[in-house]
Amino acid sequence: MVDVVVLALGEGTSCACENGACGTRTPILACRDALRTASVQVETVVAHTDAEIDAALKALPDVRLVVATAADGQLRAVMRRLVRMYAPAPSKRALSAEAIPDDRTLPDLPPIGVLPLGPDSTDLVTRLGLPRTPADVAAAVLGGNVRRLDLLRNDAGSVTLDGVLVGGVDASGSASTYLARVEVDDTVLADGTEPVLMSVVANASRYATVDGLPLILSPDMSDGILDVAVAVPRASRSLFRRPRVEIEVRRAHGRAVAITPRTDVPFVDDGAEGTLTRKRSWWMERSAWAVYVP
Repeated sequence: MVDVVVLALGEGTSCACENGACGTRTPILACRDALRTASVQVETVVAHTDAEIDAALKALPDVRLVVATAADGQLRAVMRRLVRMYAPAPSKRALSAEAIPDDRTLPDLPPIGVLPLGPDSTDLVTRLGLPRTPADVAAAVLGGNVRRLDLLRNDAGSVTLDGVLVGGVDASGSASTYLARVEVDDTVLADGTEPVLMSVVANASRYATVDGLPLILSPDMSDGILDVAVAVPRASRSLFRRPRVEIEVRRAHGRAVAITPRTDVPFVDDGAEGTLTRKRSWWMERSAWAVYVP
């Protein structure tokens, strides 16, 4: 009987990688061997499609899962499928066998281990202080200690672990503004009539500071709230000097945020690029997912 599944993403998923698996296989094999040393039955799975990810996730919660990830977007891809599997339809939430907190739309998700495959010192694993070596990841999974973390869902059917950056640069990489209405609960940060340089929806610190500009001051993945910042350029004039542009940062936090662009705007969500073409809403799922920790 399998006790632990080590899951990596292959070509065909939303995060395609070379050689049939994300990053190098060496950390995956080292983690597998560390688990087997503890007399644990391990299965290594490479998923090329969402259906194959779903097949691996169906073993939960009877087995423990380790997600081998070379980028935050890959972990997000697995979490998106996990949410789809566990979140009941709105009409069935009251009848769900799983207890759902009043401020959430899904039950507690099963904990996962995260095995980083790259040397990136800025990824979510590092910023959360999670173990990075295969042996330490294996030890955390075997130890069973769990840390619960906040999760953002959105009305496009996806999730955000860390944060979203809307705008900032145009398709050519140049700084550009856009028009958008940004609302956090009952607070309007931008009404859609003034140019916005960038907007950030944060669960953690990935986009807390952009190009040296502090946007989110104290992001926390376990505080149960999302943080939002809007950067608005302002022309500063004086009698004897040339006009200069200053950036006004408006901040708010709450339960949900909606961004309604007036034109198409590029965005980055947990490192995955896209274009925002219509209203998009994100909302907080407090302590919805969990990771194994030492």
